[in-house]
Amino acid sequence: MRNSLGLRSLIEEIGGVDQVGIDERVAKYATRSIKKHAKVFGLKLATTMVDLTTLEGKDTPGKVASLCQKALRPHDDSDIPPTAAVCVYPAMVKHAAKLLKGTSVKIASVATAFPSGQSSLKIRLAEVRAAVSDGADEIDMVINRGAFLAGELARVQDEISAVLEACGEATLKVILETSELETYDNIRAASFLAMRVLRPGDFIKTSTGKTSANATLGNNQVMLEAIRDHFLATGVEIAMKPAGGIRTAKEALHFLVAVKETLGDAWLNQDRYRFGASALLNDLVRQMVKEKTGVYQAPYTFSESTTAY
Repeated sequence: MRNSLGLRSLIEEIGGVDQVGIDERVAKYATRSIKKHAKVFGLKLATTMVDLTTLEGKDTPGKVASLCQKALRPHDDSDIPPTAAVCVYPAMVKHAAKLLKGTSVKIASVATAFPSGQSSLKIRLAEVRAAVSDGADEIDMVINRGAFLAGELARVQDEISAVLEACGEATLKVILETSELETYDNIRAASFLAMRVLRPGDFIKTSTGKTSANATLGNNQVMLEAIRDHFLATGVEIAMKPAGGIRTAKEALHFLVAVKETLGDAWLNQDRYRFGASALLNDLVRQMVKEKTGVYQAPYTFSESTTAY
């Protein structure tokens, strides 16, 4: 396994991760029993944290428009709140802006040669500027994982800083692609590398959703604890987004328990925590309808979700 001197030095500086301890802690989250009013509160809260996403080569303005309508009104029941954002490729930002500008739902766009990050910095920055110019409120960038694992830490950090500058006032979410970082120690190190150049309210994010392994309670916990430790040392409040693989309301509630027990209530809002899991929305709505009516409706009653990321 690759691990450079520079990377080892960073891990020694910030402290390594007790993998057994992390795994034992997150296993306990799944044992929490959340019922009645607390469950309804959690389901609504999770809904407000969803980034509803379509990232397919066959995306069309019509498909994006349908997604925007679903984000604004996930269900006929007006008690069910809108989602946090709609996320699309840069070419589709202008179409989303026609429906979402002036609403509570943000426009997010993946950029920087998503999902690989393998293009020149000049091209990646141009893509960011174009998305922001077309109306993106948030930019989701991917780091160069190869450079990170090779120990080119200054290069990775400089690229994050350059993207941050290109964002202007738009929020930046830095995708670590945790499944490619190989160890919990590396995930913690990459989190600190990003957080040290981010602004309060910017995000670190687990995954693109385009690899075989995405968000888990384990890598989410490592990143939450990194956010906590960075906040205690600097006072800078960094937000968090697990992405990919979170498909059920029950799973989402486990993630929210992790947030509450690690960072506290101050992080239990869409400004500091998001779910990059569009497939999740339908199950959240289904569970809320069941809590209200006492009856489960068939999954196909709700519209099909688009690709999660």
